Amino acid sequence: MNKNMGLLPKEKRILKQLGENLKLARLRRKYSAQMVAERAKISRTTLWHLEKGNSVTSISTLLQVMSVYGLEKDLLKLAEDDTLGRKLQDAKLQVKKRVSKK
Repeated sequence: MNKNMGLLPKEKRILKQLGENLKLARLRRKYSAQMVAERAKISRTTLWHLEKGNSVTSISTLLQVMSVYGLEKDLLKLAEDDTLGRKLQDAKLQVKKRVSKK
């Protein structure tokens, strides 16, 4: 069963790219899939799913694998600079006019 079925094509591409990035991080470090799986306390199948961009893995699994690579703090960068959210927030801010004291 492919749990990516409910995702939009754009979201599937993002997950696939994330998986490829994780695989490249592993290969650059010359880590075997077995070693990463053991250190992350996950199965090799779970790592395979993550590297393929399948949405069957949890965010905690992603964090465990990124920790093996020393990249765990990269997760803190997600939505760090929410430009759209800030613009929406600023648009709703209203400056109240002061009533003059007479």
